[in-house]
Amino acid sequence: MNKYERQSRFPADQTPLPQDIPGDIAEELSRLPSEVIELNDAPPLAPPVPLTHDEVRTIVISLMLTMFLAALDQTIVATALPTIGRQFGDVTNLSWVITSYLLASTAVAPVFGTLSDIYGRRAMIITSLSLFVVGSVLCAIAPSMTMLILARGLQGLGGGGIMPVVQTVISDVVSPRERGRYQAYFSSVWMAGGILGPVIGGVFAEHLHWSMIFWINLPLAAAGLALLLPKMKKIPVFHRKREVDWLGGILLMASAVVFMLVLTWGGTRFSWLSPTITAMLGASVALAGAFVWHARRADEPFLPLSLLGGSVVPFAMCAGGCALGAIVGLTVHLPLYYEVVYHLSASEAGLALIPLAAISTCGAAIAGRTMAKAKHYKRVAIVGTSVAAVCAAGMAVTTLPLWGLLTLMGVFALGLGTTFPVSVVSLQNSVARAQVGTVTGAMNFFRALMASFTVAAFTTILLMTLGSDISLASEHHAAGAVSAIPVADMVTAFRYVFGAAAALLTTASICMIVMEERPLAGPGTPPVEMAE
Repeated sequence: MNKYERQSRFPADQTPLPQDIPGDIAEELSRLPSEVIELNDAPPLAPPVPLTHDEVRTIVISLMLTMFLAALDQTIVATALPTIGRQFGDVTNLSWVITSYLLASTAVAPVFGTLSDIYGRRAMIITSLSLFVVGSVLCAIAPSMTMLILARGLQGLGGGGIMPVVQTVISDVVSPRERGRYQAYFSSVWMAGGILGPVIGGVFAEHLHWSMIFWINLPLAAAGLALLLPKMKKIPVFHRKREVDWLGGILLMASAVVFMLVLTWGGTRFSWLSPTITAMLGASVALAGAFVWHARRADEPFLPLSLLGGSVVPFAMCAGGCALGAIVGLTVHLPLYYEVVYHLSASEAGLALIPLAAISTCGAAIAGRTMAKAKHYKRVAIVGTSVAAVCAAGMAVTTLPLWGLLTLMGVFALGLGTTFPVSVVSLQNSVARAQVGTVTGAMNFFRALMASFTVAAFTTILLMTLGSDISLASEHHAAGAVSAIPVADMVTAFRYVFGAAAALLTTASICMIVMEERPLAGPGTPPVEMAE
């Protein structure tokens, strides 16, 4: 049986739609005689036994635990950095402990998404978790700062694969109409990891040993695999074996890494107009251009450019990227605002971020439940992003007491959170089953770039309005640098930051309005193929 015949065997009562057939297969079939492509001539496969509620629940719990690992390790290291620097006697390279993880995880997100469409979800979830665990062990036993940075990069390779593969597995076991609710669960896990990470890291570094922030990953990863692997054989299989376009993947990753370094170093280590940043930006653009040129000529490109077009994918990606960029950018910079304007301590400023992080998950939950019932499911995201844009504009034009700001920030987060499940499910619902992993990886890749870009943009706004001394205050929260900033100047600077956040949410709302609203399939639709 060749690959085209295997893809053609749909159940007798389920005539395939054109969008369900991968583009390269459809093109090949279009050149064959009509009598060869009668899709229902072959004996139909028996519909697979659907997963029970308990099996789906076990899979979801294991995936949530797996995603918690990736979310936790993006923030757990931050509060332990001073302790690590003292032990190794090296504080100049401390930022690379975080940067190396972010660079690696961002670069490999589309790689794991595409490979899951080629080799399957089971292979990729095992690979990503294995890389993550090996990297964690090497971090825990690292004898020097250099080895710790390299090990964090290896850990990032695994962490970057977890997110797209987990979201793809959910798309395999849950129908599109129900999927929004589950995506909301994962949003809450991601936010919980972001909130708990600094707390856990600080406790371990102060009362135990900083290496515990890496050792804790081993039992969590083992528990996740123990729950997930026994159920993986029952998960429907939609991947299609083909040759991997490694050149395209390398060009895409190289362009992303250089661009991320530009965003990380620009305005802080180097001036935005310095020869170094200019050369790096040119190199990133050249590598991206080479990727596009190669993708247009490859028979089966690593990331098909046609997949990123249409009436759904680009708008869903842009809306989700703008929403994530806004919440990440504000989370990074708001502590400085709280400390200067409202005279909060560092720990109090951290607590004041909870409404922004926690309430956004409530918005995601509302949108997920709406998608399960409503025909016009994107309306909740249109309303949510519009309300969030108005709240951000309100914060930009007026100065509120702390309770008022936190209230408005909560409403802002509630509206913003509706974007995530709607954008993810709409995007996955718009492509063929054999391309869900690829498009999910591309979405996570774009979101990570957008988050990094927004953080850099907000930092640049503060640098331009407050002067170069703000770089020290925003990165390290140095007491002297923070107290030296006049309150009126900080209020003025953040008017521009809140205005930028309003612009991002307005863009997200427009994208949701323009995005095509395709019907979502409900539970009971049999998958195309099952694992043998």
